[in-house]
Amino acid sequence: MQHSFSYEKNKVIQGVRYHFVQDRAVKILVILINVFAIVSAALFYSKKIRPEPFLLGSVLWLVMMVTFWYIMPHTIYKKSATFKDSFTINFSDAEVTLSNDRGSVHWNWYKFSKFFESPHFFHLYFDAKSFFIVPKEGMLDDMRHELRGLLNKKIGA
Repeated sequence: MQHSFSYEKNKVIQGVRYHFVQDRAVKILVILINVFAIVSAALFYSKKIRPEPFLLGSVLWLVMMVTFWYIMPHTIYKKSATFKDSFTINFSDAEVTLSNDRGSVHWNWYKFSKFFESPHFFHLYFDAKSFFIVPKEGMLDDMRHELRGLLNKKIGA
């Protein structure tokens, strides 16, 4: 099955946000900062601590959200020339082929470690930090369904 696409900036940034939210280390960090903020709020409310730890928890939470929601996705978008190109991707039983007017690359299915689906993309991971996103825009429902089945068969979730 073949799909031609280009990227939209706002959707790519949202897709990169999903990448960060799915990361295990980020999930743990969010939980720890939220627990710290809740405990410090409860202790501050019961007058067991001064307001500084409560404010620190709030500032940490805000910095984390700004970093993962705005700064990092925009930085990744700006640094990657990939998002400014148009591509054609071909999914077959043997491999995945990505091409544009400058060349092509072939990936055997074993190169991918996992995948997941977000509202606008299929995220194909080579390892924990390197991935490729395939936009759903322009895909018919039948193609999306067929691609989900192929990805589950070849990569697994």
